[in-house]
Amino acid sequence: MQTFTTIADLRAALAPHRLDGRTIGLVPTMGYLHVGHMELARRACAGNDIVVATIFVNPLQFGANEDLARYPRDLARDQAMLEAEGVHYLFAPGVADMYPRPMETVVDVPTLGSELEGSVRPGHFAGVATVVTKLFNIAQPDRAYFGEKDFQQLAIIRRMAEDLAQPVEVIGVPTVREADGLACSSRNVYLSAEERAAAVIVPRALEEAERLIMAGEIDAKRLEAGVAAFLASEPLARPEVVAIRDPQTLAKIDTVGDRPVLLLLFVRFGSTKLLDNRVLGPKNAKKVA
Repeated sequence: MQTFTTIADLRAALAPHRLDGRTIGLVPTMGYLHVGHMELARRACAGNDIVVATIFVNPLQFGANEDLARYPRDLARDQAMLEAEGVHYLFAPGVADMYPRPMETVVDVPTLGSELEGSVRPGHFAGVATVVTKLFNIAQPDRAYFGEKDFQQLAIIRRMAEDLAQPVEVIGVPTVREADGLACSSRNVYLSAEERAAAVIVPRALEEAERLIMAGEIDAKRLEAGVAAFLASEPLARPEVVAIRDPQTLAKIDTVGDRPVLLLLFVRFGSTKLLDNRVLGPKNAKKVA
């Protein structure tokens, strides 16, 4: 695996493959990789001739009160993990490589981006959409792979690609979980041992939602309240968002009927916020994502 830090070097490496008609898969990450990222890499390697992974801690998606410097980094470890999965190229630029001067251009998906996490992190998803667009322009991939754990982010990137006619297929990959059900996340390293043990309440809350629906609950607000109460039974858990939404548009819905619905959870343990979600409802619900 070759590692590049400049846009020009990555483009030069990919140009011959593109001329030869080889397909290119892209796996954008912020590094400090875990098994969920490795599943993205495996999917990309299985579906493309050439795979590029990127590691860039993007300052545009961090707010004024969010500690960009605290985000975990271990490039040597990440390089070894990606190489073991068969990734061909790693693009690991610095901030000056990606943003040699302050960005004047912003890509925004304002309706989807102001909902849910966007309502408490203004500008976050504009930062995500801007950097992903730039990575799409740099690598010009045929396919790009994103985890379904960050469902709102995936929905925004899909809408962005459609609206801007970006010639890339955006592929969502199901959430990879640890043995006790907790969704794999780079944020998990911030949890204390006590918080980590308590965090299993999050995937269990998804199961509780399934149970409530099976018991006949169809009112979205009552379902949200029931899941919130279940989460609050864990003293260390502070549920910030418990939302039933349309899985395509993220719009609010009133009832759970014969169509799939999305349950989104943002739950804080100490200073760490964990995200999780599940598409609930009919047996064909998983086809939505």
